[in-house]
Parts: sequence; C-alpha cells; structure tokens
Amino acid sequence: MVVFHFSYDLEMFGHLPPGTVVSGGFRVLSVTVAAAFLALAGVSLQLAHGAHVRPRAVLRRLLRIAAAAGAVSLGTWAVFPAAFVYFGILHAIAAASLLGLLLLRLPPFVPALLALAVLLAPRPAPIPDLGWLDWTGLTATPRPSVDFEPLFPWAAAFLAGMALGGLGRRHGLWDRLSGSPGRLTRWLAWPGRNSLAIYLIHQPLLIALVWGLTRIGLS
Repeated sequence: MVVFHFSYDLEMFGHLPPGTVVSGGFRVLSVTVAAAFLALAGVSLQLAHGAHVRPRAVLRRLLRIAAAAGAVSLGTWAVFPAAFVYFGILHAIAAASLLGLLLLRLPPFVPALLALAVLLAPRPAPIPDLGWLDWTGLTATPRPSVDFEPLFPWAAAFLAGMALGGLGRRHGLWDRLSGSPGRLTRWLAWPGRNSLAIYLIHQPLLIALVWGLTRIGLS
C-alpha cells in the first residue's frame, strides 16, 4: 500500500510518466492490496464476533470506519474535486461489513459461494447513470475517482475473507494461534492493530515528503 501510494505521488508530481501506476505491475499491486484489505476485513469480522454479534462493538467499528471514509472523501474533494473518493476502500469495507453481519451465523460455504457469485455471475444490463448508484459498480459509466472500489466486484474479496475466517474458527485455527505472543509477534502485529490510523496518515505524509523533495530539486 505504501509503495503504491508513494509511486502514485511521484507520478502526480511529474517524477514518473503519466499512467505508470494504472498499468503493468503497479496495476497488479493496487488490485492485490485492495483485495487483501477487504479480505482481511472479512476475516476480522469473523474474529471479532464469530457467531455472536456484539451490537456495541459492531456500531463502534462501523462508526469508526464510516468517519474515516468521510474524512477521506472530504480530503480528496478538497484536492481533487472532479475525482474525489466517493466510494473507496473504506467505504467498501463499511458497506460489506453491513452485509457480512447477515452472514455471521451461516456456515463458511455460504459467503464463499456468494464471493464466487459476485465474481463470476453474468452482469445484468448496466443501471442508468443516476450518479447515486455508482457505488454498486453496476452503472454504465461511474463518475471518475482517484480511488473506486464498488461493491461489485470488490465485495467478493470481503466475502472470501469471511469464508476463510469462518473456516479457521470452525477448525480451531485461531485458538491455536492465540497463545501468548512474544516481543517479535507483538511488534509484527502492531501495524495490523493500527491499520486504520496508518491508512489515514501515511498518504498525507508521503505527499508532503514528495512535495518537499520536489521543492528542493528532485528530478
């Protein structure tokens, strides 16, 4: 994620050729990172609640993600008003989490089958371009955005993560991995425990870094 965004910033400031980060290996990297984020969010939902939903924890988590998504929308609207993030990765995680709550008590094969359906089922005729339905991924020509992960097809990654999380819970994998962590394990776990803060902070810092290097003559 950090590597991709740093490359994006280098392109934005003219240090990489236009189109670099939307083609070739960078495109593969961006899709892989986004899919991993959503899949891990699906696993996290299973780990946090299992078959028993805790309403307060759910509400707290959703509000935190929604607030962060709103901050991203406002921040990108200020910088890229014609292509601001109206349904990016955080918006997708929040929406998919609401869907996931309906599936927590179901066996893992259900979200797995739904993930396959989202990926492989024939698409219906595109919805007329109403604007407010762009987040579904089913409109003919969605509005431009610097980060766009609509529910179709990106919900598939979240559902796949839920299936993996459910399988791990059913077979006791998470219990076996939940022993007393050592110092190295705690250190490695820190980014995962603070992923939302890292996601929100790293890009402004990278932009400031590239801007500063540009000002002093980076070529």
